[in-house]
Amino acid sequence: MKNRHPKGLYLLFATEMWERFSYYGMRSLLVLYLTKSVVEGGMGISQSDASLIYGYFTGFVYFTPMIGGWLADNYLGQRKAIVIGAILMMLGQWSLSYEASLTYLILGLCLLIIGNGFFKPNISVIVGDLYGPTDTRRDSAFTIFYMGINVGAFFAPLLTGYVALKYGYSYGFLTAGMGMLIGLIVYLLLGNRYLGEVGLYPSKAKSKSDLIDESPLTKEEKDRTLVILVIAIFCVCFFAGFEQAGSSMTLFTNTCVDRHIGSFEVPTEWFQSVNPLFIILLAPMLSMLWTYLSHIGKEPSIPVKMALGMILLGVGFIFLCIANSQTIGEGSNEPVKVGMSFVIFAYLFHTIGELCLSPIGLSMVSKLSPVKFASIMMGVWFLSSFFANIIGGYIASLTSFLGAGTIFLGLAVFSILVGFCLLLLNKWLVKKSHGIL
Repeated sequence: MKNRHPKGLYLLFATEMWERFSYYGMRSLLVLYLTKSVVEGGMGISQSDASLIYGYFTGFVYFTPMIGGWLADNYLGQRKAIVIGAILMMLGQWSLSYEASLTYLILGLCLLIIGNGFFKPNISVIVGDLYGPTDTRRDSAFTIFYMGINVGAFFAPLLTGYVALKYGYSYGFLTAGMGMLIGLIVYLLLGNRYLGEVGLYPSKAKSKSDLIDESPLTKEEKDRTLVILVIAIFCVCFFAGFEQAGSSMTLFTNTCVDRHIGSFEVPTEWFQSVNPLFIILLAPMLSMLWTYLSHIGKEPSIPVKMALGMILLGVGFIFLCIANSQTIGEGSNEPVKVGMSFVIFAYLFHTIGELCLSPIGLSMVSKLSPVKFASIMMGVWFLSSFFANIIGGYIASLTSFLGAGTIFLGLAVFSILVGFCLLLLNKWLVKKSHGIL
């Protein structure tokens, strides 16, 4: 069939699904593992320090792809870089499985950060290289690939959380590492058959005439570059709040939420599956909404969509503020536990906000970037997540001193205000984009 996708796409889908299974399985355990006592199989680290470790780890996960992408473009080729990254991440997971050792914790996190730098940017490049520049199937291909991310992210916390609860955190991290091993085996067995020569050679092999453009940027290109930088700042604000899911929100869920359904207690780790589940369910609906609005000439601009995402993030934190206010009991040192619905609604609004902002971000960068600076500007976009996660870690670390309610209220107010600021800048940003947004 003419419109059928190449089989290589589904190989990459499976590889990415298992890699995301590995990453999100580990992420759902990390903060709980750090804060649990040694007797409970954890590291016995304070919530404040654990939040900082989490923030720096998830931040540098978004920093190293610039380095890994550069090495692949100039020396390795994408295919070799993916193999190197997968092996390093697998070893990183298994280092974490070494029982309650600070040395192996640091080694494991470093291996995961470096491995992700080799893996993350290069598998996406290969997806794009399966299609020609004018192939209309490209957007559909990335949608399929994005679903692979969320399928892996959905199942990972369920399985690794169950294993960690039943057998201990070491086995939870070991399970996450096995997921990466499965993905690596599938990739190595089928790569040559379904990918051909795509990604085998570094981009350096191209002729110099393809790589060098000495002409100065035009005024339009400068304006569009400015738009990327401005919107990247707003994205830092969004993801600093959104990434509380793995730190302050996880700790709040663990201590202040009644997780019982009858006699069964839902593991805290399982709540990390709520976001990818909502993405799988809601992404097609939101895509159809944008398509419908486009057909009737009322589709909002990219800045308006992103502003809506910021506001919805704030609404999600309002649910957590209400939940926290109900945990304050009278005459008791123990918090009153609240129903799971508050946290689930928070994840719902955060997910809709993410869908209004994150999927269109990479598309926006690819549209606005000057051709000769496309890779650099994509690196800038990833850097926004680097800064966001580190800032988010510092915010979460303040929970121990200021209280969860203060943090959630501050994030709610700040997110909504930033959303309205972006709305005010909409016309200026659209003008500076010269018709792209």
